[in-house]
Amino acid sequence: MSRARAHGSRMGIAAAMGGWSARHRWAAVGGWLLFVIAAMVIGQAVGRSDVNEDRSMPGEVNQAATITDHAGLKDRAGEMVLVQTAHGTVTDPAVRTAVGDVITAVRSTGLATAISSPYDTQAVSKDHRSALVKFDMRGSADDAADHVQPVLDAVARTQAAHKDLRIEEFGDASGEHTVNNAFGSDFKTAEYSAVPVALAILLIAFGALVAALLPVALALTAFLGATGVVALVSHAIPMSDTANSVMLLVGLAVGVDYCLFYLRREREERAAGHDGETALRIAAATSGRAILISGFTVIVAMAGMLFTGIGDFKAMGMATMIVVAIAMFGSVTVLPALLSLLGGRVEKGRLPFVGRAARKRGRTPAAGGGSRFWRTVLRPVLRNPKTSTLIAGGALIALAIPAFSMHTANLSTQQELGDSLPIIKTYEHINSAFPGGPDPAHVVVEAGAINSPQVKKAIADFRAEAVRSGASTGPVTVTVHGPQNVAEIDVPLAGGTDRAKAEADVRLLRDHVRPDTLGKVDGVQAPVTGDTAGSMDFTHKIGSSVPPVFAFVIAFAFLLMLLSFRSLTIALTSIVLNLLSVGAAYGVLTLVFQHGVGASLVGASGTGAVVAWLPLFLFVILFGLSMDYHVFVVSRIREARMRGLTTKGAIEHGITTTAGVVTSAAVIMVAVFAIFGTLSMQSMKQMGVGLAFAVLIDATVIRGVLLPSVMMLLGERNWYLPRWMRRMPDLTHDESVLPLPPATPSRPAQPVPDRV
Repeated sequence: MSRARAHGSRMGIAAAMGGWSARHRWAAVGGWLLFVIAAMVIGQAVGRSDVNEDRSMPGEVNQAATITDHAGLKDRAGEMVLVQTAHGTVTDPAVRTAVGDVITAVRSTGLATAISSPYDTQAVSKDHRSALVKFDMRGSADDAADHVQPVLDAVARTQAAHKDLRIEEFGDASGEHTVNNAFGSDFKTAEYSAVPVALAILLIAFGALVAALLPVALALTAFLGATGVVALVSHAIPMSDTANSVMLLVGLAVGVDYCLFYLRREREERAAGHDGETALRIAAATSGRAILISGFTVIVAMAGMLFTGIGDFKAMGMATMIVVAIAMFGSVTVLPALLSLLGGRVEKGRLPFVGRAARKRGRTPAAGGGSRFWRTVLRPVLRNPKTSTLIAGGALIALAIPAFSMHTANLSTQQELGDSLPIIKTYEHINSAFPGGPDPAHVVVEAGAINSPQVKKAIADFRAEAVRSGASTGPVTVTVHGPQNVAEIDVPLAGGTDRAKAEADVRLLRDHVRPDTLGKVDGVQAPVTGDTAGSMDFTHKIGSSVPPVFAFVIAFAFLLMLLSFRSLTIALTSIVLNLLSVGAAYGVLTLVFQHGVGASLVGASGTGAVVAWLPLFLFVILFGLSMDYHVFVVSRIREARMRGLTTKGAIEHGITTTAGVVTSAAVIMVAVFAIFGTLSMQSMKQMGVGLAFAVLIDATVIRGVLLPSVMMLLGERNWYLPRWMRRMPDLTHDESVLPLPPATPSRPAQPVPDRV
């Protein structure tokens, strides 16, 4: 065995992988490219299977979807056209003519079916000034939004012919179509902006074009490879566009971070006087190992989403696990091969002024440099660790306190989109005339004989009781599918846009109206669904998922840290510090979006709530991503301590030598997440602001102040491991075999200190 291989085996698996890649660099690079291309081609060939939103929802929404699926009933996009007069009633000849023109115009498009006249269905408002023409879009509801424009144009022409009346269309297809046109490009622009922003920051960080391009190129190829793998996996766990977007965000974040950690350490060791091969070997043993620990921790955190039982969350969890695993593997194999191939050419494309500043920042303490800013910040922190801990910890706890009053909810259409779109005005007009009409409760009735007298009477009783109980103001409409023995009942909720009242109406339907009518007939199933009911079930499911997901992520992250650092103290402090940063992010979200403190600064409207899925999503994402910094910094501190520095010296060395990398990585993440904070949709704005703030806090207050102050207070107890735990597997590596910088006239060679 060669000396390099012997060193690699003693320095851990990451060093061994990096060493193999450096020795077989063309095989490593070629294998990576072959994998990415093969994954994309195969993924494109098999196609992606997407989540059925109704089937992936918990509770009665899923039950209803199962019934309609088994009955062979296609989910159609429902539409309605409001015909409203300011004077007179819907019985006036002018209004009747307009209603007839609407029906004729809609039918002439050939895109509508089941068109109903309000005079037949009694879809007339209580003041008799408004009427609703209802119909379904032909074909599947999934692509109805792509075909609804001709219908919208036909309704618009009818409005132009009857200017004294209000004629407006709203529904599943028209709503999705309008939102996609208004915000779809907005969202895609944010996704496409992420890569240029990351590249610009890396150019400033490295000061060289080639060095800046490497992390972005590796992150993007990892994402492309992951899309192919995800397409294959989707036939077992269905995916979604949302999962794809989250995969891009997380893949870009961790891919760039991992390459940044690796590349910075390799440059640092070369600046300290090592030859290229030795610098690469040290980077593989240190940063490579930190990447493996961090990557597995992120994967464990993302796995927590699988425990929710919700299709979109399972898709996001699996997609991000795949992209992180691929980015992690590429960082410890392909990157060392590329660095070995490029050698000094990694510094090509130097930028004037920026390049000089970046090289000056990149000097290591061993070479007489280091981060002057962080050294200045760190000096009072290490001198007064107790005060620093109290101030920084107290500030984070204070920020987290508002989170205890957090109110979560699925945002209504108006809360999500504001009132900038004309269709929101249409929604409000319909809801004002027909409370609950735009978002009715939907009851799917399945019976052995749907047309039997007993079932017919139960359905009639349900219709009457829904209005009598106050849950609905009517009209309650019924569609019977005789051959399938299924009936569908639409119940406009009396609460309308008042979400709390509408939810109370759904509970009334489920707990009293249904049992007293349909529930008295044997063999009848009647799940109550609809947007409001689905929102209730989703919020309940998310809430019940929090304890097991939190417990799983925390327990396994703790175990990974314990095995990786063989220190009970390090494992515990890492969990506590991460929880503090997540808690602070929760507090800020509550202050800004629930209580409106500073909401105008981020362009937020007064939603009065945090979107229901965000706290769980943020916890999983942040717990995983913040481990990037923690593992990287603590690994450097432990390395210095194992090589003989005092605890104080090791902390100072670890923080100052990693500060530039952590700062650059954090700036990239904050910038990318902040882009999503500029979007118009309130849920995306909340996600962007929450992620950006949490990463900023984590990289500055946590890693720059709280971590060093806490470690300084703990002293030698940082490395405490109970005797009964010492039989655990040892996943640490031997820091003593890392080559010291070569001797120079200004710095004589140093002996390797005894290990502690």
